[in-house]
Amino acid sequence: MDLAGKTVVVTGAGRGFGRAFALKAGLLRARVFVSARTLAAAQRVADEVAANSGARVDAFACDLADPATIRAFADGVAAHADRIDVLINNGARYLEGPDLSDADDDAITDTIASGATGTLLTVKHFLALLRASEGADVVNLVSSAAEAQNHRSQAHPAFYAAKAAQAGFADVLSHQLRPEGIRVISLYPPDFTDGDPLHSTWEHASRTADDPLTAQSVLDCVLFAIGQPRDCFIRSFHFEQL
Repeated sequence: MDLAGKTVVVTGAGRGFGRAFALKAGLLRARVFVSARTLAAAQRVADEVAANSGARVDAFACDLADPATIRAFADGVAAHADRIDVLINNGARYLEGPDLSDADDDAITDTIASGATGTLLTVKHFLALLRASEGADVVNLVSSAAEAQNHRSQAHPAFYAAKAAQAGFADVLSHQLRPEGIRVISLYPPDFTDGDPLHSTWEHASRTADDPLTAQSVLDCVLFAIGQPRDCFIRSFHFEQL
């Protein structure tokens, strides 16, 4: 697949899957914009992308629990690009602990705000740039925690709530944007191994039926979906768990 001439925005790109996708987008010759909670984290990944592929990449600070920084992120991208072709909604706070008392009120509020409200506001403030694309894709990294009666994660109930809200938003958003030709693609992976795309082990990770899901395979699913002809609207990926 080639993303040459495409503009890609990745939230939560400071580490994990967001970083991996940004690095891959650079290799596929996209124009890349990355965000993380701190500018230092986003800039570190931007520098990695540029060094690894020579891609044009800009970094922004964006706390998805803070509406003002989401607006500033969107304004910053708009100052450099006239459209967005792929928006990767990856950023969201993870909160561990299965009991309600395992987290304080501020952590609970922040988790729900970043995963639910943050995704909604990100799409809202980037929507004009998405509409300017000839064929835009909004990709949401949700979680198997949003699936009905899935109680396997040791995440806090606030994380479950955030992901369920994100899934509900993605569902209605897909319906609303379909007439405009904008695809909304959501992935519901269980916990998966991250790996480091800049390490030699990335290319040689074991990916058999007995292995846990890898970031490489999740990334491949995203690339497959956005690489389809525009008559193909893949709304979601669900994964069998070990």
